[in-house]
Amino acid sequence: MRNAVGKAAAAGLATVMLTTAAWAAPASPLLQLGKSELRDALTSRYDTAVKAVGDASVRAAQDSRWTYAVEAKNQCGIAIGFIKSGTKDADSINKCDDFVARLSAPPPPPVPAASAPPALDCTAPAVSIFFDWNMDTPLPEGVSTISTLTQTAAQCGWTRFGVTGYTDTSGSNRYNDGLSLRRARNVASLMSQGGVSADAITVTGLGETQLKIETADGVREPMNRRVEITASAN
Repeated sequence: MRNAVGKAAAAGLATVMLTTAAWAAPASPLLQLGKSELRDALTSRYDTAVKAVGDASVRAAQDSRWTYAVEAKNQCGIAIGFIKSGTKDADSINKCDDFVARLSAPPPPPVPAASAPPALDCTAPAVSIFFDWNMDTPLPEGVSTISTLTQTAAQCGWTRFGVTGYTDTSGSNRYNDGLSLRRARNVASLMSQGGVSADAITVTGLGETQLKIETADGVREPMNRRVEITASAN
């Protein structure tokens, strides 16, 4: 039985030596000590490592301290074994000192938890999309607003949309009726491209009626050149 235990220990020692053989620790000031002082220093470090290996909090830590503790225990033990035989083994002494220093360093600060995203506002919107004079395609900021609206629709459960076009008072009533309808249809088309079913959209053109800013006839008022979108969940 003692033979088997000895073989197992030797196998474990060989494994540790293989895992650390390719890595060279920095030269330790312990190498400058006499054998008696060196043995005391190595023993102190070995005891520190053994205590850390048996510490449940170190074992459960979400960082490298457990690995450092195991490696420190093994390397310090090897160095002490060499000292007992009258030899200073620089490699194991360097690694013993380095791993204990790593083990004794303050643990890294915890990674801050990601902040929760802001709560989604599902208040039924009334959105205005604006147009240049005599144009039936929205301004770029309006296209961006439509994209945001369509992305939010599925998350908020909006299933019905009203899309109503308007114009300013420049131009004839008949022309403005057609222009307002084209504006509304183009906005509805962009919404459909964003995933809103065309069957869920009611499109209307009201020309120069229901002005946002009251003006005399023939006035080019930007706030009146618009499409208004409303949404609901039924």
